[in-house]
Amino acid sequence: MSNNSNWFKKIGPGILFAGAAVGVSHLVQSTRAGADFGFGLLWALFLIHAVKYPFFQYGPRYATATGKSLLDGYKKLGKGVLWAYFILNFGTMFTIQAAVTIVTAGLAANLFGITTNPILWSAIITIVCLAILIIGKYKLLDNLMKLIIITLSISTVIALISAAYGTNSTYNFTQIIPQGSVEIGFLIAFLGWMPAPLDVSIWQSLWALEKQKNKDSEFDTKQAIFDFNIGFFTTLFLGVCFIGLGALVMYNSTEIFSNSAVQFSQQLITLYTFTLGNDMYIFIAAAAFTTMFSTTITTLDASPRAMSKSVELLFGVVSKNLYWVFISFLAIGTILILQFFMSEMGVLIKIATILSFLTAPFYAIINFVLISGKHTPVEWRPSLKMKVLSFAGILFLIGFSIWYLLSL
Repeated sequence: MSNNSNWFKKIGPGILFAGAAVGVSHLVQSTRAGADFGFGLLWALFLIHAVKYPFFQYGPRYATATGKSLLDGYKKLGKGVLWAYFILNFGTMFTIQAAVTIVTAGLAANLFGITTNPILWSAIITIVCLAILIIGKYKLLDNLMKLIIITLSISTVIALISAAYGTNSTYNFTQIIPQGSVEIGFLIAFLGWMPAPLDVSIWQSLWALEKQKNKDSEFDTKQAIFDFNIGFFTTLFLGVCFIGLGALVMYNSTEIFSNSAVQFSQQLITLYTFTLGNDMYIFIAAAAFTTMFSTTITTLDASPRAMSKSVELLFGVVSKNLYWVFISFLAIGTILILQFFMSEMGVLIKIATILSFLTAPFYAIINFVLISGKHTPVEWRPSLKMKVLSFAGILFLIGFSIWYLLSL
């Protein structure tokens, strides 16, 4: 079989990264950036991708170079590091899953009708995701996410081209530095969630190891980095597209946009349809729904995968059933949170957001220490260029966390 025919089969974890990353950060935050600032925050989008790039890339790099996940590496750096991750992940995974599921549910109600009950839709979506993961395991998730990301990319590009031709907006690419507490507050949130929290690097390392188990694809370190780059730059490209949608359709609009992710998503679809006509509804609705569905299913897989591996390393419990225990636990916990704590979701999400922001330097430093040290083969340790980028990124993330704390 030729290299060309094998190429599509070889990619995988990078696309899962894109699926996990392209969620609320893109659909809501990027579109909102376009709605409020036009194309003026493109600088921030490119900056944060450059800052976080090395630390995400070190996940699949370490995994494929050593045959071990980042969690194994964390244990080698000290059990306290692994305990810190375990506690943080356990404390936030239910809230994050509930947050992405309820946004997906709102979009599903908008797209498919049937019922407008968000809790019922959340249950349906969770069951569908659970069924896909139980029946098809990693291999089906890998193949499905390729289809979802292709669908998402095509529908988003069609929507963006339609917006460019269908609106009378003027294109102004003057970059803007936000002023005032409200604008700066938005910029901090935008930078913090874009393209994803840094602990997703751990998921990347676990997915890379799963990919290596597939004997049909030669997934070595060089291939893993190439695969990651495809996923990473897809998230950047889609971020630009969603900023463009916001800038072309929503910028200078008289509409007052909701702070609720569900309401904002519905406003986006409604305003887009009003501007460009009903014929374009399906493309923006498909882009919005696939964006959130991809995040919902990848997070439902990744958190239990990370938790089961953590339990194995911390307590010496080795069982294939751990993943299924955690995924069932997460699915049930998500529905219970949405059923009984819906009114507290804002507070829970704020706590999860704060933890994501403040732990970014922690993950950046330990990923860099691990990839640069004795636990990584010499040939796969970072180059001088990557080291400089890593040091600059760590300094930025520490400064960013201090800035965030001062703004609270």
